[in-house]
Amino acid sequence: MSNPTPPVGGPGLPETQMLVPDTVPAPAPEREGKKPKGGKPASLWTDAWYDLRRRPMFIISMVIILILLVMSLWPSLFSAIDPYNARTCDLSTARQGPSPGHLFGRDNLGCDVFARTIYGARNSIVIGVFTTLMTTIIGGLLGIIAGFRGGVVDTLASRVTEIFFAIPSILGALLIAATFRGRANSILLVIVALTVLGWPMVFRIMRAAVITAKSQDFVVAARALGAGAGRIMFRHLLPNSLAPVIVVATINLGTFIAAEAALSFLGVGVQSPDISWGLMIADARNRFLEAPLPLVFPAVFLSVTVLAFIMMGDAVRDALDPKLR
Repeated sequence: MSNPTPPVGGPGLPETQMLVPDTVPAPAPEREGKKPKGGKPASLWTDAWYDLRRRPMFIISMVIILILLVMSLWPSLFSAIDPYNARTCDLSTARQGPSPGHLFGRDNLGCDVFARTIYGARNSIVIGVFTTLMTTIIGGLLGIIAGFRGGVVDTLASRVTEIFFAIPSILGALLIAATFRGRANSILLVIVALTVLGWPMVFRIMRAAVITAKSQDFVVAARALGAGAGRIMFRHLLPNSLAPVIVVATINLGTFIAAEAALSFLGVGVQSPDISWGLMIADARNRFLEAPLPLVFPAVFLSVTVLAFIMMGDAVRDALDPKLR
């Protein structure tokens, strides 16, 4: 005779009772705010966005940056004074303190400090944004080509980059701006001077990211499927190497705004009748002890702007780098 089948429930339990826990443990809860739509797995950028939304530093910096962007695009929303009157000065009212019609007072030439501070944001931010775009495009393009090709192309590009790294940024930009001063628009000249010396950092970041990514399985699979070099670089490598470049570009934007102010302060940046925070600080420095407000207000706006972009860059870096979470 064959042995009877042992009871399912084990010794001491009825045969009909299954060994099933009273309660089934629930699956691990989704991280709050991170549940993707349609059941699809969250991408790096979606995950970073949800992480950024919970960072007070990012929210504060974004609010400041949005205000500055609106101020640069539509300064009339903040000041009822049109740009022509912002450049109109009355020497008889020079260095007057704040008054109902002039919230920040007047500078050494009798110009309204509030109106000039508002309209000065446009040139400073335009220079910072366009310089960042140019350095990111040039440095990113050269970096992805050098990192992907390797060999002689990588060696040559790296040696040229080291030459530019050996030139002090402010000193080199000062030399370029002073050499071509008066031969081109002052705003365009500042953008070119800062771009010439600003792209090597982006090049190095992009090159390092591409060298790391090109050995991954998705690149090997793309090669096996017959994808060309251009498709591999811009369809596969670029999206997976862009995160560190975005972080550096965000921080560089604030740095370029500060560099423009330094060049304008030294007299080779934005030139009058254009308005710039650095130019305002330079004009007010000689009479600072008698009238400090014409220097203090543009300096505060400049500092807050640079700090906002650096804060946003730090928040984006923390969100895009899983090791820092």
